[in-house]
Amino acid sequence: MSPSPAPSSRPPSAVLPLLVALVLMLATVPAVLGRQATPVAERAAGVVLLATTTSTQDSGLLDELLPLFEERTGRSIAPISVGSGAALELGERGEADVLLVHSPAAEEAFMAAGFGIERRTVMVNDFVLVGPAEDPAGVSAAPTIEAAMAAIAETEAAFVSRGDDSGTNALELRLWAAAGIEPAGTWYTESGTGMGETLQIAGERRAYTLTDRGTWLALSDRLDLPIVREGDPALLNVYHVIAVNPANGRAIDEAGGRAFLEFVLSPEAQDLIAEFGTARFGEPLFTPCADNACGALPAATPAATPAA
Repeated sequence: MSPSPAPSSRPPSAVLPLLVALVLMLATVPAVLGRQATPVAERAAGVVLLATTTSTQDSGLLDELLPLFEERTGRSIAPISVGSGAALELGERGEADVLLVHSPAAEEAFMAAGFGIERRTVMVNDFVLVGPAEDPAGVSAAPTIEAAMAAIAETEAAFVSRGDDSGTNALELRLWAAAGIEPAGTWYTESGTGMGETLQIAGERRAYTLTDRGTWLALSDRLDLPIVREGDPALLNVYHVIAVNPANGRAIDEAGGRAFLEFVLSPEAQDLIAEFGTARFGEPLFTPCADNACGALPAATPAATPAA
């Protein structure tokens, strides 16, 4: 008796549609999931693109704010969670409609170059230095935050930097420069990741790192990384919302960007920010400060770029 023929393979005509469908499915996976930018021209119609910092994402604040924005305005919104530097670059390239960032010097340069049409203060919290409870560099006894950074370098205590051109990274580099230090060596590691991942790496390595208080609070129950330095004036952390100039890209949704700007400054959104984190941590993660209402800044941030 002749052996049974081997099962026939699927004919190419049947395989091809499956392959095409798979390629199309992969191509439409939201780029935000990989912390990558989605060009404005490729986004779904009517979706506002918000480029923002990892701290607003990792702290959980966006999970509260964005559904309320969609409910109140009827607009859909998609966050792109990156460092402030990368968010500003997206705005420059016309790949975001509105920004929520915390790197003041870079933001001022962005506005001066005409990439933004309106910039407003939204909220504040502060940066803190966290590290091993035993504090091997003795940063808690240093007279200033700059002296604390110098002590870390002098003792070559392990330090993890975000190294990602974020607002946190920009402040860290300013603090090293103020201390007269150019950090380098086996004790200094650049993670190239967001705040949440950087905190996890620092915890695993028993290292120091600079973080915004909100993200640290949100993750503190998973970290053995206490605050070892806080309260220095240089550690104030200010968040601004920026409406992107529609001249940066032909597909920018100027109305959508302005809608988010107005929403995040509204009393309802400011009240949400004031309460966010209180139930879980006993304190808010951010202080609402629309147009410097909290008085944290010397003067209110200009609402728009001055006319030439």
